[in-house]
Amino acid sequence: MDQQIVKSARLGEEMVRIKHKSGLNMLLCPMKGYSTAYALFATRCGSIDDSFSIGDGEMVQVPNGIAHFLEHKLFESEEGDAFEQYAKTGASANAYTSFDRTAYLFGCTDRFRESLEILLNLVTTPYFTEQTVKKEQGIIGQEIRMYDDDPDWRAYFNLLGALYQEHPIRIDIAGTVESIAGISADLLYRCYNAFYNLNNMVLSIAGNFEIKDVVEACDKILKPAAPVRVSTREVQEPDEIRIRRVEQTLEVAAPLFQIGFKGRAKSYRENILAQVTGELVCDLIAGESTALYRELYDEGLINAVFDTEVMAGPNYLVNIFSGESRDPDAVFARLTDGVRALQERGILEEDFERARRAAYGRYVGIYGNVESMAGMMVLAKLADFGAYEPLDLLGELTLNDAQAFLRENFDTERCALSVVRGPQEA
Repeated sequence: MDQQIVKSARLGEEMVRIKHKSGLNMLLCPMKGYSTAYALFATRCGSIDDSFSIGDGEMVQVPNGIAHFLEHKLFESEEGDAFEQYAKTGASANAYTSFDRTAYLFGCTDRFRESLEILLNLVTTPYFTEQTVKKEQGIIGQEIRMYDDDPDWRAYFNLLGALYQEHPIRIDIAGTVESIAGISADLLYRCYNAFYNLNNMVLSIAGNFEIKDVVEACDKILKPAAPVRVSTREVQEPDEIRIRRVEQTLEVAAPLFQIGFKGRAKSYRENILAQVTGELVCDLIAGESTALYRELYDEGLINAVFDTEVMAGPNYLVNIFSGESRDPDAVFARLTDGVRALQERGILEEDFERARRAAYGRYVGIYGNVESMAGMMVLAKLADFGAYEPLDLLGELTLNDAQAFLRENFDTERCALSVVRGPQEA
């Protein structure tokens, strides 16, 4: 078993990186003084992985939504539902599928070892039959229909569909009712065997726990796995957006909007680390301390729910501004004008330093939260960067770095507006 200690000079903290004899990568961060532990068992299998090959084999096309479907099915076994087992230990358990990964998790204040063994067992003992798959198709079909009526969800995916022409990021994570109808037990096993090889997974734990308990649980449950090389489809995404504006009518009290700038996509690692700079630049464009934000707020064009987000992953990077507005088109026009003006005059040094210090403080908070720390370690392993690297990046970020990101990733010809209005306003 290979074990390394990784330290952060800036925080004075450390974590342990272990390559278990089973092949599993473990990132462990015991945190003194905390009462809870939080564990994530994750794999780089997300909704964008719509086709794959193992080794030099042929590419296998799978239905949209299969990663999310697989996440649901792993909680079932011949012995019953894993949630029933967690109920006995008192742990709070869940799972999620995103564009680029799937993770299974729990948080607890005691009986950590028992909950960890449940987690390891549920992820490593798949059980699929055609009968249970058919039942799940009905359950997930209802979930998809529910999200079809969710205004925030629709505004978000309508935006991605406007920005992207070919990238599967434009497709709902759960797929469609039609696509999941093509999922079979055989396809689930093929997908599982490709992406759930222990050598390609990560177990991340932060908080109140003992490293020896983790190693002993893994020794007890995990069997050595031969490494598997998985390749996924390379997407040829055009530079241009698909459409400038999209609108949908749903039941909302006030019109919702999402404004997105299609960034210049690079590698998984580069995009994830660029996210740190992107968050800072979004704050410089329309953060609460900017003149643009105050003007839009004072004129009643935005309210307190206005927010910014940078979404990044393999071959995608999107800078998003979202909120409610009586006139989303006016917000769109003012925001794009503000971006162009900032690009022309440049970012002021004092504004940059203010935003950098604020961002640095937010990231220090991430490393002091058990859930956020566990999530950061998962992402670090899957995207191949150091878990403390984002904080170092912020500490060394320069004004020129921010200017370059602004020029490269806020092209006002590569942005779109998504609006959801109520039927009374349509």
